[in-house]
Amino acid sequence: MHPMKYGSLSLSLVALLTVAADAAAVASAELYQNQAYTYGRFEARVRFAAGDGVVSSFFLWKPGSEVQGTYWNELDFEKLGADCRLQTNPLYGLPVVDHGEIAAIDADLCSEYHTYTFEWTPTYIAYRVDGVEVRRDGEDVASAFAQNAASGMQIHFNIWPGDASFGGNFDPAILPVQQYVSWVQYSSFSDGSFPLEWREEFDGPTLPSGWAVGNWPSPKNLSNHQPANLVLGAGVAVLALTADGATGFDGLPPPDVASGDAGTGTGTGAGDPVTGGSSGADGMGGSGSAGAPGNPGGAGGSPAVSDNGAAGASGAARRDDGACSYVASTALRSSGAVWLTLGAAALAARRRRAFIKTGG
Repeated sequence: MHPMKYGSLSLSLVALLTVAADAAAVASAELYQNQAYTYGRFEARVRFAAGDGVVSSFFLWKPGSEVQGTYWNELDFEKLGADCRLQTNPLYGLPVVDHGEIAAIDADLCSEYHTYTFEWTPTYIAYRVDGVEVRRDGEDVASAFAQNAASGMQIHFNIWPGDASFGGNFDPAILPVQQYVSWVQYSSFSDGSFPLEWREEFDGPTLPSGWAVGNWPSPKNLSNHQPANLVLGAGVAVLALTADGATGFDGLPPPDVASGDAGTGTGTGAGDPVTGGSSGADGMGGSGSAGAPGNPGGAGGSPAVSDNGAAGASGAARRDDGACSYVASTALRSSGAVWLTLGAAALAARRRRAFIKTGG
């Protein structure tokens, strides 16, 4: 849900003053792309924020949807509740209608990174988590976007406080909490295929060109988005939710150790638990994931350009006690040279929203 949508709602002066006081106590964050894109595959590697009442999201939104008399278009991945459940939602209509569903996923979305994918085409909209489809909407939904979002939608991420009606029972005492974005990429749609157009890994010290941060109230008006609550570090974009006048993030973001396409370039998805990483592009091999209990890890992916890259490292064997280790590889190119960096990591086994009409 884009926070600006509530600008058109009529609230009493007393309610406005109360909202302003509450919002001033909590600072939230929103990161978005200025450019809008039409059909394609929109992917992001995200670790959502933990905490009851904390709404943490990755979504696509048609600019101007909040303007009165405008047909609303939005697609959501939203983390809700203390149990860190995932809601998918195509929001559309005039007035806008909520079509939220809770996805059945056996994964910890708030202590691990996962890859979230929207696949938007003229005939369907699919939602995937780590390559597994968790929802598909057919032509009736797709046509609502084809007809009313022909100019495209923007990529957004945000974190903000919800309430008992949506998100959970928020308590500022749990703050600060953070949402982490490892990378984002967009592939266009052409003749049934999805050619990669760009990939952003947030590996610079400043906000990349084409990206911006929000500075408006969040959907429930319980916080204000603050530019200082978007921090870049160690190749991760951090969106922070803070209290009592505090802003920003001073720690070290958790590394995205399980991503099969760590490093620069344009590799594809995470390594498969059995077959290993998929091939990288621009000379970068994918890394293998750990194998099933008692089995060897998957083999590393082969480089797409054999004379410019190195193959990904193979995954290590996984122990029967559920703990596993793996080796992640990154092949970097600079002036034609290639460096291969190996690292090890241990892993333990295991918007925001319901659209609330507030007087309008």
